[in-house]
Amino acid sequence: MKPEILLSQTTFKDAREYIKKNVREYHEVEPGYKIFDVHIIGVPPLYVGVDGERLIFPYTKPCHGTFVVKVPGGAEIARLRARQK
Repeated sequence: MKPEILLSQTTFKDAREYIKKNVREYHEVEPGYKIFDVHIIGVPPLYVGVDGERLIFPYTKPCHGTFVVKVPGGAEIARLRARQK
């Protein structure tokens, strides 16, 4: 999976604010929430955005920092929406 990087080397707070301000649909998830094979880590609240058929979320890579990335969402979008009901 090749993510589109929307924001690089940022803080958890700035990642959260970026998603909140720039994505119409976003969902709060707990630290450790798994998207595909990736566990999202960070300081709550953590947001995962849905933009059409793509997911937008913070991704922390050890020694490289936190990024906000956009990837094709597929079935993960339905799973994310279903947990809110």
